[in-house]
Amino acid sequence: MIRNIFTDFNKEIPKRLPQLFFGLILCGIGVAIAYEAGLGLNPWDVFHDGLSKIYDIPIGRCGVLTGFIVLLAWIPLKQKLFIGTIINIFTIGNVQDLFIYIIPKPTSPIMQHIYLYTATAIFATGVGLYIGAGLGPGPRDGIMTGFARLGLSIRAARIGIDFTAFFIGVLMGGSYGYGTVVMVIAVGPIVQYTLKKFDRGTIYSL
Repeated sequence: MIRNIFTDFNKEIPKRLPQLFFGLILCGIGVAIAYEAGLGLNPWDVFHDGLSKIYDIPIGRCGVLTGFIVLLAWIPLKQKLFIGTIINIFTIGNVQDLFIYIIPKPTSPIMQHIYLYTATAIFATGVGLYIGAGLGPGPRDGIMTGFARLGLSIRAARIGIDFTAFFIGVLMGGSYGYGTVVMVIAVGPIVQYTLKKFDRGTIYSL
């Protein structure tokens, strides 16, 4: 499953790393703002939030731990690990925890909604940027593409994975609500638009 990252590290990869890091940092900032909005989280953060409440650890750290656990599902799906996948796991959750600490909580319902819509735009733009860098999918995206290779549509795979994470997260006490619906509906179209602008093609085959 694990590629030799060092032998693949040629001159093309460093050129794409800034876009990858910028996208992942935006993702972390976006989910941090959504968390502070208090109107509901995206499906996977509902899961992370539920986990954080059970074990009393920061939500971003739960995201990092979950990322490594999710990689185990790559083995039967025969997915290949690449440098962007590892950077993804370490970056988003840690940036999220940092910005939750920095960002002030909204002081009114209007500010909560401003936070939510801002978070959605920032997060979705970040996703388009990091995927467009072509340095490897995130651990959760890898499961989606793995099932797609087995014949399941991308849409069905994504819905099934996200719903499973959401359902388990709700059972664990994760925060969900109006904001969850907004992010589920809005993230996809924004990612599609951003990806068209910044897609540099995959280089997994280098």
